[in-house]
Amino acid sequence: MSAQENNLCLENLPVPLYGSVMGLTGLAMALAHFEHRHGDPFWSQILLYAVSAWFVVLSIAYLAKWARYPAEVNKEYQHPVRMNFFPAISISLLLLSIGYLESHHGLSAILWYTGTLLHLFFLLRTLRVWFFRGLQMQTFNPAWFIPVVGTILVPVAGVIHAPVEISWFFFSVGIIFWLALLGITLNRVIFHNGLPPKLLPTLFILIAPPAVGFIAYIKLTGSLDAFAQVLYFHGLFMTLLVLTFTDRFVRLPFFLSWWAYTFPLAAASLSSFLYASLTSSAFFATLASALLILLALVIVIVGTRTIKAAARKELCVPEE
Repeated sequence: MSAQENNLCLENLPVPLYGSVMGLTGLAMALAHFEHRHGDPFWSQILLYAVSAWFVVLSIAYLAKWARYPAEVNKEYQHPVRMNFFPAISISLLLLSIGYLESHHGLSAILWYTGTLLHLFFLLRTLRVWFFRGLQMQTFNPAWFIPVVGTILVPVAGVIHAPVEISWFFFSVGIIFWLALLGITLNRVIFHNGLPPKLLPTLFILIAPPAVGFIAYIKLTGSLDAFAQVLYFHGLFMTLLVLTFTDRFVRLPFFLSWWAYTFPLAAASLSSFLYASLTSSAFFATLASALLILLALVIVIVGTRTIKAAARKELCVPEE
């Protein structure tokens, strides 16, 4: 690749690529749960280290883009769709914190504090845009959930690293905004023009808030009460619902938004592993394993298509 091509790729490096970190970290954590049930984790730790390296490489590249092409970063930061992917950076830090919680407690704490503070910044900035920019309904899509999912993630490791009130603060913010955005999503997809093909994969994001919310709520309360059941089974239903849209997804050309398939499936698998552990249910353990297999298959497909797109120089292209 020539220097000119390298510069062009750096200039157009897309921030939604952080979705790959989220999906791969989710796979590592779901695989760790599976390995815990059948022995000691090994492959999940190897994968976690590999994803950490990818996160570092991607972050160095994006910081280089910020230093060399600040106008392009600002363009993404102001874009009505892409601005919602910047919190994927802080979510990646939070997910890595959860992944390292048992094996590297100190590193987990550093990642958690950094991710939490950065995510709060992104959340407040995003809400300021929502409140005052006058966005149109056609710009709304499920990627708007990304800042919300991050706040719900905070308690998963936060109950270990900080006073519990901090975790309750973020959990409360996330749950209330999830319910508000869920209503807007239904309004958008039912009563307005459908989502453009490029954004159809983001429908999978609807799985994540209740699935992650279930995990966070259990961490906060330690109780499988009625509200926990509502969160888990709503997430399970949303998983079933979006899987019935498979016929539409398989006809889509490749977009970077395909990574939106991955982390929500990981959240569904993780929440099912937890539910199986709490209820000693062989059925839900099998379901969790089946979702893990599906997740691994999807990541292989999406990862392969991403590598092919990069090889054809179709990954780092200007946003339309």
